[in-house]
Amino acid sequence: MYSFSVRLEGGIGAIETRVVEALQAEGFGIMTEIDVQATLKAKLGVEKRPYKILGACNPALANQAIEAEPDIGLLLPCNVVLREEEDGAITVAFMDPVAVLQLVEQPGVAELAREVRQRLERVRQAIEA
Repeated sequence: MYSFSVRLEGGIGAIETRVVEALQAEGFGIMTEIDVQATLKAKLGVEKRPYKILGACNPALANQAIEAEPDIGLLLPCNVVLREEEDGAITVAFMDPVAVLQLVEQPGVAELAREVRQRLERVRQAIEA
């Protein structure tokens, strides 16, 4: 499995705020934000439920990863998806860095991936509270 998630009740805007705050508490910032719903509407005229992709990055950990493997940027940042389900609940899904970064066969990357996963797991726990 390449992800882990939590299902929450509430509006996507309020949940996004909680996610961003919890990420910041773990040293992550949002580098990118893609509003998939708006993009599909604008480019294809397709109506979809809210769906956002947040590109989260912890600069210190990203620097360590790039030092270990310069091409690791192909696998960064850590994506967090917020999507509205049919019943109105919001799923927050996190990329599992352990699963994704096992593609990189460099010393220290697996340990770094475990640290990032632990931080993201704490974010998931924080937004569930």
